[in-house]
Amino acid sequence: MRKTLYIIGLSIFVFSCTSQKNIKKNTYRSKTAVTQPKTVTNSASQEKNKPQITKESGAEFFTTNIADITKNDNTASYGSIVSAKPAGYKVVKTYFPAIAQNFRQKYLILHYTVLPDDKSITVLTQQGVSAHYLVNNLGDNDIYQLVDENKRSYHAGVSAWRADKNLNDTSIGIEIVNMGYTADATGAKTFQPFSDDQIKKVAALAKDIVTRYNIPATNVLAHSDIAPARKQDPGPQFPWKKLYDEYHIGMWYDEAAKQNFLTLAQTDVSTRYNETPFIFLVQTALQKFGYEIFPNGKWDDATKKTIEALQYHFRPQNYDGIMDGETWAILQALNQKYPTK
Repeated sequence: MRKTLYIIGLSIFVFSCTSQKNIKKNTYRSKTAVTQPKTVTNSASQEKNKPQITKESGAEFFTTNIADITKNDNTASYGSIVSAKPAGYKVVKTYFPAIAQNFRQKYLILHYTVLPDDKSITVLTQQGVSAHYLVNNLGDNDIYQLVDENKRSYHAGVSAWRADKNLNDTSIGIEIVNMGYTADATGAKTFQPFSDDQIKKVAALAKDIVTRYNIPATNVLAHSDIAPARKQDPGPQFPWKKLYDEYHIGMWYDEAAKQNFLTLAQTDVSTRYNETPFIFLVQTALQKFGYEIFPNGKWDDATKKTIEALQYHFRPQNYDGIMDGETWAILQALNQKYPTK
């Protein structure tokens, strides 16, 4: 009898353990079955809402911005997407694009060629200098593109503006056909004018570029701004104020602010001009605005050329490189309007 009860009890124990294992196994499977469809649904939803890459003639393009344009971050592409082709592997764009990216193009730099149309084309396409665009002086509607915007062109050379240097890396360059200047026996420069057709072309081209790349006003510059010690282009005949007033391109000071600074500026110049602290103050203000200058308290050649560059851009009626009261007032008004961030 005892043996019979023992066998029955053992059978119940084995059956109970086996049932518990099955319960645990079934519970685990049930959990997986509930959560798996949810993951698939989310993935499908994300894929559906993701902007798509488009293809044309075998090239891929992505032209929808999903980043923060106010920070100059942008995922839009203005050329075909360039991808690696590693041997034996496939590059896929399952997670393209990451939002943490921005444009290479931070600056727009304007130049003149100091050559006629035909020679400008030859030099800018066949020699060691180039620009992204060339604006001719033929009175037509053509603007020549010479370099892909996504590539560097060799137009800026040794250059600096505010915290940035070597601006070929971060800029688009526009060359304008113009013969530059002639100098008399005293060294006084006379610059050649630009035609109305050229200015209209430059304005339309610049507007398109600064809009697409979200280039700020402080980064639309003359070659002379970024290399004042060695360059004069595009010179005082280029109508920066017209671009600012009519096309909302680039920088210009507020006249009221200039007038507010003018009286004291004239007093500074007339009473403190050769004092080291005043010269240092002017040099520091030029540096603060963006020019690469190293304050030393002296009216040296580098300072004269930097003042000249400022005058080419913002005070073209007189570009003698001397810091007079009006130039000093303009510089202070510009620093007030466009502070360094």
